[in-house]
Amino acid sequence: MSSIAKNLQYVQHQIAAGAERAGRAPSSIQLLAVSKTFGAEAVREAVLAGQQAFGENYLQEALEKIGAMKALAPDERLQWHFIGPLQSNKTRPVAEHFDWVHSVEREKIARRLSEQRPPELGPLNICLQVNISGEASKSGLSPQELPQVAAQVAQLPNIRLRGLMAIPEPTDDVARQHAAFAAVHTLYQALRADGLALDTLSMGMSSDLEAAVAEGATIVRIGSAIFGARGAA
Repeated sequence: MSSIAKNLQYVQHQIAAGAERAGRAPSSIQLLAVSKTFGAEAVREAVLAGQQAFGENYLQEALEKIGAMKALAPDERLQWHFIGPLQSNKTRPVAEHFDWVHSVEREKIARRLSEQRPPELGPLNICLQVNISGEASKSGLSPQELPQVAAQVAQLPNIRLRGLMAIPEPTDDVARQHAAFAAVHTLYQALRADGLALDTLSMGMSSDLEAAVAEGATIVRIGSAIFGARGAA
């Protein structure tokens, strides 16, 4: 068994154990393997171990990897999630090649994705990114902006608003981790109460996985715990 396969097995065990402690079904939580900066061979190792959903931050790198994986694993139905900052001049290739976008923070971006999504691919799944910690250096909608933008995005064709994504301020304080994720969950529940058919909370990474699962994450984005430490890129 490769090191990536062993790491995947360990992370899946962590998710299952966290779900059990939270009184949740492990099947309600999807593991998204964040493969940014790692090559197609590393993705192939993960695919051979049963992983099918991959998260990418950098568009050109991702497009090259998606193309390579079509050759390396042509029979696999892989799911590609764009999770990095998205500029308006790069929406078309994202709309054409990805299944999910987690990092939408403006109605303009959602509208461009809607207009540029090839109809034959079906709706593009969208999460709105929330800046839950209020960090000036971090992307995302403020909690105050969220309801209006969510209502606008939910009306667009060719995309489907699935839920929220958040990257809280890094901290080793477990109580603060829980508080940040609980705040995102509260926003999510408020939007559902307003009539939006949301089902996704994309939150939690290698360092705060357990707190995210406890507070309702349905997708956890795990990179280094699967693929190992990455460089500055």
